[in-house]
Amino acid sequence: MMRRLASWIGVALVTGLPVAALAQSGGDAGVPVVRRASQAYQSLSSFQANFHQHFEDKAVDQPDQKGVLYQQGTNLFAMRFTDPPKDAIVSDGSKLWVYTPSETPGQVLQYPLQNHPTYGSNLLAMFLDNATDRYRITYLRSEPIDGHMTDVVLMEPLESDLPFRRATIWFDRDNHMPRKLDIEEMHDRRRILQLSQLQLNRSIDPSLFRCKTPLGTRIVN
Repeated sequence: MMRRLASWIGVALVTGLPVAALAQSGGDAGVPVVRRASQAYQSLSSFQANFHQHFEDKAVDQPDQKGVLYQQGTNLFAMRFTDPPKDAIVSDGSKLWVYTPSETPGQVLQYPLQNHPTYGSNLLAMFLDNATDRYRITYLRSEPIDGHMTDVVLMEPLESDLPFRRATIWFDRDNHMPRKLDIEEMHDRRRILQLSQLQLNRSIDPSLFRCKTPLGTRIVN
């Protein structure tokens, strides 16, 4: 489990991303798709979706994961797993907690959140904030997912300080939010995150952004 979560932690702790010197022009058809998604993201108060996460790693056979993803504001974030049950990654606004009783019972890992207001544990901001300044954007195709038509766009970082090389994202044509992310990470790893039952701008229980562990759980900094 810790290996499976390591690359996510890398994304969650990315901060201080420099803006690329040259922004992409609006020539490619994918640019307006991403711009619409960025505008929709800017108007969000909250985001919730069921997720199914699949890994491809030649070195390690990793089972799929399922659960619910929650995002509110710039620093409140949670991935609460139903498979494996009770596992969780939670950002409470000041710290990032990684709790994996399926593999390491009796302990929770605690990481300091970085100070950058945007590029902390915010999954959506990672791809949608100032995207045309930070990515080379290429339109690939249109494709339906779960009855929703999407525009598929390749996003390649213009800087080398992100923990992935490129990401293919399926943007919903109706609400402009991602429904699928295929992220090519370092060392020939791939993470495919499929989102369903999206809920936008709804009230989220604040307790979901607090990491609750059994009494006696050891905190590892």
